[in-house]
Amino acid sequence: MFEVEKWLHSRIGLNFRSGLGRMQKAIDLLGNPEQSYPIIHVTGTNGKGSTIAFMRELFVNHGKKVGTFTSPHIVSIHDRICINGEPILDADFIRLADQVKAMEQRLLETHDQLSFFELLTLIALLYFKEQGVELVLLEVGIGGLLDTTNVVTGEIAVITSIGLDHQETLGNSLAEIAEQKAGIFKSGKSAVIANLAPEAQTVCQKVAEDEGVTLYQANQDFSFQNGHFSSSLADLHPLKLGLEGAYQEENAALALQAFLLFMNQRGEEVDEKVVQKALQHTRWAGRLEAITSHTYLDGAHNLPALERLVEFIQEKIQQGYHAQILFGALKRKDYGGMLTYLTEYLPDATLYVTSFDYQGSLEEQDFGGYRNIAFYRDFIDNFEASAEEKDLLFVTGSLYFISEVRAYLMNPKSSD
Repeated sequence: MFEVEKWLHSRIGLNFRSGLGRMQKAIDLLGNPEQSYPIIHVTGTNGKGSTIAFMRELFVNHGKKVGTFTSPHIVSIHDRICINGEPILDADFIRLADQVKAMEQRLLETHDQLSFFELLTLIALLYFKEQGVELVLLEVGIGGLLDTTNVVTGEIAVITSIGLDHQETLGNSLAEIAEQKAGIFKSGKSAVIANLAPEAQTVCQKVAEDEGVTLYQANQDFSFQNGHFSSSLADLHPLKLGLEGAYQEENAALALQAFLLFMNQRGEEVDEKVVQKALQHTRWAGRLEAITSHTYLDGAHNLPALERLVEFIQEKIQQGYHAQILFGALKRKDYGGMLTYLTEYLPDATLYVTSFDYQGSLEEQDFGGYRNIAFYRDFIDNFEASAEEKDLLFVTGSLYFISEVRAYLMNPKSSD
């Protein structure tokens, strides 16, 4: 496995966003595995992982064999490629990687080397075909229109949110970013979108109209409020969610609408009690995850995601909790804006900034006047040892930081 990971990691940053021609040729050479199963294609600035987690539980609990491809991973690279929540095994990963390697020799006659994300996507699509899945939930890497995954035709496209992130790649306005996200809409298929800002919504409506896509819009065609989901497809209540945060109702609404649409299109029965159980048992690592009784992990790696986390922390403070925040981010993100936002909207919380073991992580010279934690592991250990009933620690920022902290908390001895 080490050799395969070394090979994959040698391709990070390679040929990034250089069009879909190379990926299309690669998938053709592999015999188009993506045509073996229906796909629900999911994009959005935030909420993709949680929405996929809800959908996975809904489909699995209705007896489906479901492949999921998500990123980045929180624990292991295998976690990106799962069937019914179980990560791909080493042996399968290595064997399929070798298959992709062999194909690439032919590809190199006409195209450049494949990138890290392209290789992983191809391994996933092959694995899902080989294992005979009945459905794939496929998460976009960045954007949509020019994303590696956009060589597939999704039966249903889902947009979970549109905010300002990856502007260097996707554009500087919500309308430009919406155009990229709506690039996964496929002619004659369906799309389910969140309650978006008007300029983003208008773009999605126009793309849907141009492509002959049937569009379902949150708060117009379906809604989820106070545990009650309502749409033309079903009226479901009371519903409890396994993921914390009021905003998870928005993600659950998208998941339910896409799930009901898929089942309805195939004339399949939906069991309301199974729906209730599925939503209540949904978990997603590193997203507002209570990793201990006092510590939450949340990969709020951009301002729109941070706003949601802040709402949750404000609720906890109103309930009498004392909040501390440990923040770690990448230099390429708007970390200054995020820290300013945390300071402004959580004046009663104590904010700390730290670095972590990932290239491009914030360093001491980037911390400005914020409280600096040199060794976050010691800080967390000390917090856990002395935490009183109403003390909470929120570890947030980059998903790479969350991944590192989570690995430590799950197995502290092996991280020494």
